[in-house]
Amino acid sequence: MIREKNNVFYLETENTEYIFRITEGGYAEHLYYGAKLNDDNTVPFEDKLFFVRGSCIEVDDVSRRISMEHFKSEFSENGKGDVREISVDIVHADGTRTCDFVFMSSDITEGKYELEGLPSSYAGNDSVMSLVVKMKDNNSGSILELIYGVFEKANVITRAARIINNENGSIRLRKIMSSQLDLDEYKQYDFVGFAGAWAYEMNMVRRPIKAGITSQASFCLNSSSRFNPFCMVCESKACEDYGEVYGFNLVYSGNHYESAYMDVFGKVRFMQGINPSEFGFVLERGGVFVTPEAVMTYSGSGFRDMSRNMHRFVRENIVRGEWKYKERPVLINSWESCYFDIDEDKLFTLAKTASECGMELLVIDDGWFAGRNDDTSSLGDWSVDADKFPSGLANLSDRLKSIGMDLGIWVEPEMISENSDLYRAHPEWAVRIPGKKHALGRNQMLLDLTDNDVRQYITDAMRRVFSCADIKYVKWDMNRIVSDSYGNGSTDNQLEFAHRYVLGLYEILGTLTSEFPHILFESCSGGGNRFDLGMLCYTPQIWGSDNTDASCRVHIQTGYSYGYPMSCVGAHVSQCPNHQTRRVVPLSTRFDVAVFGALGYECNLDELSQLELGQIREQIRFYKKYRKNIQSGDFYRLMEDENEIQWMSYDDAAGTGAAMIYRKRVVPGASFSRIKLCGLKPDAVYEFTGGEHEKIMTTGDVFMKAGVKISEGFVHGDNENDARFLVDDSTRIYILEERK
Repeated sequence: MIREKNNVFYLETENTEYIFRITEGGYAEHLYYGAKLNDDNTVPFEDKLFFVRGSCIEVDDVSRRISMEHFKSEFSENGKGDVREISVDIVHADGTRTCDFVFMSSDITEGKYELEGLPSSYAGNDSVMSLVVKMKDNNSGSILELIYGVFEKANVITRAARIINNENGSIRLRKIMSSQLDLDEYKQYDFVGFAGAWAYEMNMVRRPIKAGITSQASFCLNSSSRFNPFCMVCESKACEDYGEVYGFNLVYSGNHYESAYMDVFGKVRFMQGINPSEFGFVLERGGVFVTPEAVMTYSGSGFRDMSRNMHRFVRENIVRGEWKYKERPVLINSWESCYFDIDEDKLFTLAKTASECGMELLVIDDGWFAGRNDDTSSLGDWSVDADKFPSGLANLSDRLKSIGMDLGIWVEPEMISENSDLYRAHPEWAVRIPGKKHALGRNQMLLDLTDNDVRQYITDAMRRVFSCADIKYVKWDMNRIVSDSYGNGSTDNQLEFAHRYVLGLYEILGTLTSEFPHILFESCSGGGNRFDLGMLCYTPQIWGSDNTDASCRVHIQTGYSYGYPMSCVGAHVSQCPNHQTRRVVPLSTRFDVAVFGALGYECNLDELSQLELGQIREQIRFYKKYRKNIQSGDFYRLMEDENEIQWMSYDDAAGTGAAMIYRKRVVPGASFSRIKLCGLKPDAVYEFTGGEHEKIMTTGDVFMKAGVKISEGFVHGDNENDARFLVDDSTRIYILEERK
């Protein structure tokens, strides 16, 4: 709900409230964001600003003297004394940079606003209202629109901004953020981000916010595994079930920036948006620029509830299309089975064994198109290799249907190889500075998505690929970041290249996902190098990491779980020794970790023993029985320490859930475990089964408050008959079912 009363705006969800007001001088002043209040009276928590301190700049706010340096602003600008980080920086037509945005009008509407050219959230089954606050620059006449969306059930507020150039000449945007949140000085806050690299994604980095700037950013052209755009600001004592936590994300797949600026008086300003270091946009008179959508949520009781808000929002208001609620197929991917050494008969043999195990989809990874026998050539030449597939992919698709399997395919449409027919025909389509030496990444370059002809070529080429057989799944990959940035569509201002590239990508994805709604698209970028809400608007799932080692994946997936539901995370059971770490992990552990994501297998089944194949058949039978409950259930991080991680997914509608314990190392004498479950109905009776001996029936209240003591791990021969037999990197899964 959004209400306005005496120039105060109240943005209310089921459990949270966001309040700001328009002052007498027309400035947008932030007042409060936190737990829902039961009174409209804002006087108790309004800043009492009576005088301007020392060398601060004074601004006339009609009824009071204020300094913008101490003002809690909804959106801050340059030139009027706010010497903290600012949200918008404009070089005006006359060359000056001062802005003075004051209130013009507001508009409250039912439903969700749209952002031109950009993906954004949608109402779905939630109750959503939108607010646009129009501000005018007293100096130049340009318009700034502050855009808000309120998602009542998800407890989420979204923000964006729109700049309209009303000046007599062009202006240059040097910086424009999507959101800003000014917090009070009464708490010690931490900035929590998730850093990483290829095969090492989503490692939590928690830093106390001190005087100055604490920030993270992407400079890669994509959202990057270096720093995921999801982050948090929390009070220093916050943990899973205690403390104030603000969660933030950005519906954007390009260079992003998040910062927390603390002034010397302890006030903290958080902002998020396009990375200004890689940005500069020129707007002619009448031109409009719209920022990506920012997402924020609040929890007063720790990380767990914040994550539940984000999970619900992503599942219900970001992911869309036919696959939003569909159970995801169990797939076998050819990559770690065969790499480039593929042909129709070899893949069909793999698929036949997979089908006998219960798998539902064969994905042909890299190597299926003409000339592609290694990673040095042929990207951009999207024609089926006649030697490997003499009857085309349609014939393989028909053969797969005869054994109950569907066909999926890997593509990397944004890339071009120097050794390719496409490059020989159109070298100007590659991202490179004309006349300069360029750098390669994985023997390839980016295609220039700022160029209309390039976008049309990619769209047409992918149409042909997706129509050449009954394709049910597409893995859309991007295996390098940017270098030598230059776009033919940005020739007058190359600082526009990065953003225009992302807009071009969204145009292509929007067209293809609309034309092929039955296809399950999975985004990938060398693993999790583009894991963001922008991609999730088009692809219901994203490959979490090229690292398939379960002992690493359990930490990677835990990292993702803070901001993303596990149904969005592609997770595979691969062969051992693992191809990234050479570690040997039990097959049961590989499955137990992957089962909480979008499950697949990535191993040469024909090299496995009959015992291992039997285990896989049992695993898939188990998964299919509980797939819907795990995929659609609420995910909880129950516990994490140096040696143990516990997860849980619970489907409240079905009264069914699954919990997992992962033990990193076996330590004699430290063999006890207890699970305290979450999200249950206190008075309902549940049965808890699994592991070696567990079969317990009691109320949800007991399971949540007291928990379940798990059978002791094996220590020596005296407890051999009753013990859990654990090895390093071992897991157990337990099922919880409501008894009525």
